[in-house]
Amino acid sequence: MEKIGIIDLGSNSARLVIVRMLGDGHFMVEDELKESVRLGQDMDRDGFLKPQRVAETIKTLKMFKRLCDATGVERLIAVATAAVRRAKNQRSFLDEIQATCGIRVDVLSEEEEATLVYRGVINSMDIPKGIILEIGGGSTKIIYYNRRSILHFETLAFGAVTLTDLFADDGTPEEQTAKIEEFFTEQFKKIEWLSEVEPDTQMIGVGGSFRNLYKINRIIRKYPLNIVHNYQFAVDDFRSVYGMVRVLDVEKRKRIRGLSPARADIMPAALAIIKAFTDYLHIESFTIGGCGLREGIMFNYAIPLTVERPISDVLSYSLATLVKYYGCNEAHVEHVVHLSIQLFKQLRVLHKFPRIYLKVFKIAASLHDCGLRVRYYNNQKHSRYMILNSGIYGATHREIVLAAFVAGCHRKEDLAPADWNRYKDIITEEDLDIVRKLGVLLRIAESFDRSGLGMVKGINCDVLGDSVIMKTELAGDASLEIRQAMNAGGEFKRAFKKNLEIL
Repeated sequence: MEKIGIIDLGSNSARLVIVRMLGDGHFMVEDELKESVRLGQDMDRDGFLKPQRVAETIKTLKMFKRLCDATGVERLIAVATAAVRRAKNQRSFLDEIQATCGIRVDVLSEEEEATLVYRGVINSMDIPKGIILEIGGGSTKIIYYNRRSILHFETLAFGAVTLTDLFADDGTPEEQTAKIEEFFTEQFKKIEWLSEVEPDTQMIGVGGSFRNLYKINRIIRKYPLNIVHNYQFAVDDFRSVYGMVRVLDVEKRKRIRGLSPARADIMPAALAIIKAFTDYLHIESFTIGGCGLREGIMFNYAIPLTVERPISDVLSYSLATLVKYYGCNEAHVEHVVHLSIQLFKQLRVLHKFPRIYLKVFKIAASLHDCGLRVRYYNNQKHSRYMILNSGIYGATHREIVLAAFVAGCHRKEDLAPADWNRYKDIITEEDLDIVRKLGVLLRIAESFDRSGLGMVKGINCDVLGDSVIMKTELAGDASLEIRQAMNAGGEFKRAFKKNLEIL
């Protein structure tokens, strides 16, 4: 399978991601490197990239190239953003990279960069109307979209690195951030379309500063799920972190758990931008996106059609990618999902769950077998762990946790109190009943395709008195499947207070 490398040469850091193409438009990141090269540092004085920064960048790119060659990367895509875009010595810098590293770097225009950030977000998040704030080292991008189309975008020529340089001599760290807030508020006032942003628009934060913000808050909250993508951040919580960071000097900031020491000097400026933005638009919460420009390039490469229109069903695409990556039996997975949906809909009169839980059930059914890649024995436990750590697109953290526990029950009810209580800030005691009921339904659906031959084509359920009668539509001898499904009868009765009969 093809491997590609993507280099993102920003104003603060240089990043390499190595991506394996899985076929049929699916891909998975296989490796990553990041170096803080500070290419945009001090260039606002005269517009030139500084020799020390150029030398550090060349050294980093040579290292990236060696790793790509060693790991069999077949194609390298390299892009540069704000610092290189504005540099007066851009041409000589790019020529030196080509001559010394053998890498051709494309400099993205403001529109190209904003579009790639948008594509990274829209193809990985189920947020129909959003405003993206992407804070880079040398620029800040604001992208407003609705109905899967960009309505407006703006690139401000100031980022965390350039603002830190610009306000370095303006008093204490607290005084500097106050001036950055004031400065950025004035920039926002110049963007006329910001006044058109509708109140129900969801803010999405993208970039390294938002990822570090998540890491800090995760430690403060003791948040159990280590997934930055789709993390929900209350602005009150953000203000608490901001208040802590902005009053400290650089050395004390470096000791903040979760904050990268390489970002400690520029973090107050980034947080000041967020503060000004959330205040200006009266935002009460925002979502952190783990995908941006680099993922936009990946989507464009793997699925060229996304250049014209985004993926229509982000969750289904993400699940299909993971099924391929984990080497699951795709036909079996598809059939179990099909049978699970039938059971969910036909037994709604019993469980009374709203449609949102069908999404949880679909995730669990799609990935119920992924734990087999670890070991057959106790594979349901491995499936639970893998779902919790797979970074599923198009699902909230709560949906991921619930789906993980449902999948963990697909062979038998397996709900250890210690495991459940670990996620008490995301799920509730009332969710236990949901997991038990969906877990036994998944066990039945999986049993109905125990041989993987599709012998049970469909199910028709009738609720009669104290019994549920499941009439199976068969394509052949399904004695194995029916026997396996009937083994769930005891758990079914405990969950639904009904006897199970299968015909």
